Amino acid sequence: MKTTRYIIMSMALAALTLTSCSESFLDKLPDERIEIDSEEKVAQLLISCYPSGSYAWVSEISSDNMMDNNAPHLPASPNAEQVLTHYNLSSYDRVDDEMFRFDPAKSSTSQDTPGFLWETFYGAIASVNHALQAIDEISDGGRNMTPSLTASRAEALLIRAYCHFILVNVFSQAYKTDELSLADKGIPYMTEPEEKVIVEYNRGTVTDTYAKIQADLEEGLANLSEYNYKLPKWRFNLNAAHAFAARFYLYKRDWNKVIEHANYVLGTDNESILSKLMDFSKFDECTYGSDYAKVWQDPASPNNLMLIDTHSLMFRRGLGNRYAQNGEVVKDLFYHNSPMWSRWVVNPTAYVSGMTFWTGEDYGYCSGKVYEEFEYTDKIAGIGYVHTIKREFTCNELLLERAEAYIMLGNYASALEDLISYEKSNQSFSPTNLISWGANGGMADLSQDIIDSYYTNSSNPNCLDNWDFLTNMSPSTVLPAEGVRYMNCLNDFRRFETNWDGLRFFDLKRWGMEYSHFVGADNVEYKLTWNDERRAVEVPQDAIAAGMEPSRTYSTSYDDSQRASIEPQSKFIYIK
Repeated sequence: MKTTRYIIMSMALAALTLTSCSESFLDKLPDERIEIDSEEKVAQLLISCYPSGSYAWVSEISSDNMMDNNAPHLPASPNAEQVLTHYNLSSYDRVDDEMFRFDPAKSSTSQDTPGFLWETFYGAIASVNHALQAIDEISDGGRNMTPSLTASRAEALLIRAYCHFILVNVFSQAYKTDELSLADKGIPYMTEPEEKVIVEYNRGTVTDTYAKIQADLEEGLANLSEYNYKLPKWRFNLNAAHAFAARFYLYKRDWNKVIEHANYVLGTDNESILSKLMDFSKFDECTYGSDYAKVWQDPASPNNLMLIDTHSLMFRRGLGNRYAQNGEVVKDLFYHNSPMWSRWVVNPTAYVSGMTFWTGEDYGYCSGKVYEEFEYTDKIAGIGYVHTIKREFTCNELLLERAEAYIMLGNYASALEDLISYEKSNQSFSPTNLISWGANGGMADLSQDIIDSYYTNSSNPNCLDNWDFLTNMSPSTVLPAEGVRYMNCLNDFRRFETNWDGLRFFDLKRWGMEYSHFVGADNVEYKLTWNDERRAVEVPQDAIAAGMEPSRTYSTSYDDSQRASIEPQSKFIYIK
């Protein structure tokens, strides 16, 4: 890999809070700087080191969870007349046209774009590295570590590992094996505080990147405590750190470690597990989007392990615009019959929990999970900051990760127990909703019979005849025919559970599952094969212009000369 050069766009922010940057750079900045010279200041700094960007929209629009409303499609509701329709809707932002076609995002670097994701995550990493340097200086090179400094160092390493983990899974190919991933470009792994705006970095390989993530993760987890935490759900608390470890090892296919870390959080007693999962009875009194969001994002919920406050416009991007959840996508997600809700054409859990917000069936559905909050900076002018709380780690999703590990190890009995527990959580309705939806056998628990019948039929949503394509990603990963039914169930549950979270894109990549986007009235197909270079989102154009090696070796899928010139939108400030 060649040596490259790029700009860390958030270095100005990092330099404003620290005094370890070069004087030539600092001379150009305002005088309001805080010297990080105590363990209390380090602990406070780490609160702001979590990334403010969100990868959810970039991932969702790049996955099979979104469709083009302007392409011919059938209505989502099976009760509606099944006639192909297409519309002439505008995209929320021209950059969404580019991302949906799997093209480099050139039109904008505002919220919910690869450019914003790159900037905010590397900005967080830069701040973390300054915190780590401060810890080293305060502790005299580690010789005088206190419990507070030890906890801060562990948290900093986990933030750094997490940010690089997201970046490599967005901007690189999915991890295959240590040997195969040596051929795939990684992302620059920053471990030192920067003293210059322009820095030379090598992208390395996916293998290199994963090894460095693992080193930070394991060291951070070994020394982590909640010593400095007043609001642990907003930081890498112990449960969140183990959930992160489980996800990392899931993507690396180290199945036993997935189970080990999941067990730390969930335990192995089924009744205890259920008490930690999502409680859907809490939605009984909800009416507005903000009501549903408060339940989904509640830090007191045992299900929520870590929350991140992001600047994302995801909710408004997903409602009433060209790219949305509609048609066949919605049918696959929740608008179909199932043995678990045999009398209904919609998954009751989706309906009860506010996953079916819509502005008319023509436009598609959005979820209360991502309903935004608006922070006014000037109420008279009506401007301020949009906040979307991201549920980064949850017990429900962690349970499905453990189930996948059990399936890949051939332990189908344990996998079935976890899948049954997950579905019981999805039916944890209030008495009122249980009467409404469960009357006359309207709902049923998942069982071995359902696994053996419904999930062996490839005509059902998210069910496949085989999973042989897994061997493309890892030759040693073979799913026996007996395991296909369990994997189909897991695929169905994971797609529903992670909807609007951005993880579906990562699943498609790491499984090597092929899928297509259909664009416009002509229904032009853009297909991603398992080894397509476009599975790696292209790094921002500013970074490439500064010398960063691109992720891809070919041009966009349509002529750049046809694209109108668009000025980048201002970051953060929007009129409500």
